[in-house]
Amino acid sequence: MKNIYLILIILSSLTFSQGFNPFQKSSSTFRSIENNAFDYGEQLFYDVGYGFITAGEGHFKVMAKPKILNGRNTYDIRFAVKSLSSLRWLYRVHDRYQTFVDEQGIFPWQYEQHIKEGGYRRDVKTFFNQEKNFAVTGKDTTQIPEYVHDVVSALYYLRTMDLSEVKNDSIIEFNQFFNDSTYVLGIKIIKREIIEVDAGEFHTILIEPLVVEGGLFKSEGSIKVWITDDEKKIPVKVGTKVLIGFVGAELRDYKGIKGKINAKID
Repeated sequence: MKNIYLILIILSSLTFSQGFNPFQKSSSTFRSIENNAFDYGEQLFYDVGYGFITAGEGHFKVMAKPKILNGRNTYDIRFAVKSLSSLRWLYRVHDRYQTFVDEQGIFPWQYEQHIKEGGYRRDVKTFFNQEKNFAVTGKDTTQIPEYVHDVVSALYYLRTMDLSEVKNDSIIEFNQFFNDSTYVLGIKIIKREIIEVDAGEFHTILIEPLVVEGGLFKSEGSIKVWITDDEKKIPVKVGTKVLIGFVGAELRDYKGIKGKINAKID
């Protein structure tokens, strides 16, 4: 039964104080990314479970108004996943993430993580200096590559990319910061297919997150993600195989989408 909650943790792996600013305002010229994928006010809602059993729920939300950080507009993006209240006696999950993503360059300035999974707790806050390429987590300062991502901002950056001509088996690489270290995250394009969830029927791209191991990209627990095959690239389904079958999260509803979801089949 506990395996039902694995997808809650998987969703979390995809995945401030306004007055405190340890960095000077940037005078550099940062990159500019065209964003036709999402906008302020977008909300995505998911059901999490195994087979016909719903064990939890999750959401991605882009708050309605920009936050000013380092003199720049940012998207305040929040992700949360939790077990249903009726089942928390069995295994409690309540994870929350928040990232402030530069509106123009689609890179993070601040990132916050609060994890509660059973008896495990983790609370982390990271400040990114994307001008001078270092990150501050607690008392630790770490050098970072240019435009490094956290686990949530990486997803939203991927959503802005044009994948229309990307072939199957191609791998897209990101620099990602996690646990005071930077590593290379690979996103493998598997195939295109049509899937149906509660939110509707969609043309999708099936992708798989990969990590570098021994100099090569390796599968990270056979996690699969289906995103809409259009400009929006909305995550429609996330899943992984376990001993008892397939555990997954599926898009239930959405609000505030930027324009039409062209991948949705009417």
